[in-house]
Formats: sequence, structure tokens, C-alpha cells
Amino acid sequence: MKVLISVDLEGVSGVVHPSETNPTGYDYERARQLMTAEANAAIAGVLDTEPAATVLVADAHGPFRNLLPEALDRRARLVRGKPRPLGMLAGLDGSTEAVLLVGYHGRAGTGPAVLAHTMSDAVLDVRVAGRSLGEIGLNAAMAGHLGVPVVLLSGDDTACDELSELVPGVRTVAVKQAIGQSAAVTLHPEEARERLRDASARAVTRDGLRGQRLAFPGPVEVEVDLANPTTVDLATLVPGVVRAAGGRTVAFTAADFAEAYRLVLLLVQLGTIKPG
Repeated sequence: MKVLISVDLEGVSGVVHPSETNPTGYDYERARQLMTAEANAAIAGVLDTEPAATVLVADAHGPFRNLLPEALDRRARLVRGKPRPLGMLAGLDGSTEAVLLVGYHGRAGTGPAVLAHTMSDAVLDVRVAGRSLGEIGLNAAMAGHLGVPVVLLSGDDTACDELSELVPGVRTVAVKQAIGQSAAVTLHPEEARERLRDASARAVTRDGLRGQRLAFPGPVEVEVDLANPTTVDLATLVPGVVRAAGGRTVAFTAADFAEAYRLVLLLVQLGTIKPG
């Protein structure tokens, strides 16, 4: 069995503030230790059920260089650094049998939700076939495009609800209850890890793998609301991307969801370019 564990930081127990998620910020070093520990809990859970499983862990936050390699469970392999194919899901392919999303957060514009955003501050919303998707939905749909189920998510209660709405019956672990963008009632990190390990073990059982897959058959109509008008200008230089109504919205039609996913990743990167 091959399993991919994609690990973000905003949804980790105890993490509530942007300074904890920024490498230059106060308490970032502690936050990345908590992130690594939750990754280890998920790895341990998968291997409790499937001792011979191949486990890849994709560092999926910011620079993709947050997890501490020397502290990660040595039985797993770490996917680290950027840019890379499939971004937060690097390592995913048709041979993968399950995806686990650890430390995830709600999409931009949802609330109360801890540190809610979609990919970056450059993106206000992504709509696929008219449906608003954040990182949770985009990644679940990318996995579903390859026929791979997302079998578990951990994060705050709003993140858990977001995936449950998209994939009914999926296993979730709420490690904190959101109060607002930078506030939550959190479990003790050790309690969160125990729950995550247990849920991960159950998620990769035969019953867990029978879960639904989120899929959008092609062609796929996509609209992206961008925060900066300069990013809109840059986006329209990409073949097939056009301005839509509203001034901050671009639209395109992708042949399939994999193409749509890659184009969204490109738009996120364009959002990092400042006016000359």
C-alpha cells in the first residue's frame, strides 16, 4: 500500500496566529515541532494498520520546508521544497491508495475559521463548476481525479466540516474549535496526536478506503478571484485565461481537473510578483 500524508501548519493543535506559521515569526520554531509531531502521529497510525505500507509525507505549508527531517518518523519518506509538480500533493500518483490531510484549514472567506485562506493571500476564491473550493476541496478533487480517496483530515472544526460537506462520511479529527481568524480552543498537543494516530489507523482499513472520491469531470470551468489587479493583468498573459466580470476575476476552461489544478497553482505564483 502507498499512502500520501499532506501536512499543512495552520490546522495543527495549538497554532492560531500568523506569526506561528511564518519562518520569520515569533513561535514558528515551536509550531514546526508541533507540525512534525502531528505528522508522526499520522505516520504511526497508518503503519499500525499497514506495517508494510510505503508512506510519503508532503510538507505542504508555505515554503514546503517546515517539517524537521531529523525528527520525522524514519519509516516515512519526506517530500520537501518547491516548486514541484502537484504542490501540496507532491508524491501523489495513480499508485497511491489513500491521501491523508493533516493540519489543514478552512478556505478564504469562511468564518469563524482559524487562519482561513486559499493557497495564498493573492487568492480570494476559486470556483470550480460554480462551487467554491479552498485548499481542502482543490486537493481532494485532484486526488479524486486520479481515483484516490482522501480518507482523513485533521484541523479545526470548520476545516473538518468543509471536507465532510464535499465528501460525506469521511473521517475527520478536530484538534481545535475555531473562535475566529486568530483564536481557538485547542486540544492539548498530546491528546490531538493520540486522536490523530487512532483515526489514521482506522482510515486506511478496508472500510476506510471505500470512501467517496470528489471528482469534477472535464472539461472544467474555473473562476478565480484575485486580490491584486496586477495579478489579474499577469494572469491574462496565460493562454486561455480571460478577464471575467468584476475586475478581479479571471476565468478559464481546462480539459480536466489536473490541468485546472496546475493553472490555479500558476495563478498563485503570479500573485507573488509585484509591479515593476
